[in-house]
Amino acid sequence: MIIGHIGARKGSKGVPGKNFRDLCGKPLMDWSLDQLFESHRVDAVVFSTDCPDMYAHAVKKGALEIGLRPAHLANDTAGKWNVWQHALEEAEKITGTASAFLDLDCTSPLRIAEDIDKALDLFFAEKPDMVMSCCDARKNPYFNLVEPDESGALHVSKPLPGGVVARQQAPIVYEHAASTYVVDPAYLKRAEALFEGRVIPYVMPASRCLDIDEEFDFRLVKLLMQEQLNG
Repeated sequence: MIIGHIGARKGSKGVPGKNFRDLCGKPLMDWSLDQLFESHRVDAVVFSTDCPDMYAHAVKKGALEIGLRPAHLANDTAGKWNVWQHALEEAEKITGTASAFLDLDCTSPLRIAEDIDKALDLFFAEKPDMVMSCCDARKNPYFNLVEPDESGALHVSKPLPGGVVARQQAPIVYEHAASTYVVDPAYLKRAEALFEGRVIPYVMPASRCLDIDEEFDFRLVKLLMQEQLNG
């Protein structure tokens, strides 16, 4: 039993109303929601939101009827982890015990079906507590990320003995890409945060990991989505 999940709050300070805003012909949330419905591996879909309109839209498409999320999970300080826990609990009341909890972030719509399948394959093969989408970091704290000291002078964030003079010498660093997650339901129930257990990366191309936080991001994702649609 694989439960697919989408979480979408009504409010957004960076891009107001972004989750229900049109992106290349359909609401932003639908690009991820439709991927769950179209996957032959996802047995049930749950949509967590505080917005009645988005909730009704998702239920009409086939999402489980779990009601709106509680008020304490609908504010700016509500964490993804607690939203997941609530959604899993409500979904399992309908579906029974899940074998995997698959979350797609609707503000990162450029993933493809292959990403979902590969993330699931990795989860069932390696049996970690969680698979988390990542991409190669453009900047590296061992090489070209710097921070000021008390005097304002800059230093490499994570210096190594002898220094690192070329990017290729630096340890591998990933960016946490808010796109695709596969979580062991037992881990989700017992842990209090993402990184308490064994979390392993599913590495995606950076071009499919863009996350919409600002208006510029929306414009960029729209451009890339149009290119993706045109093949």
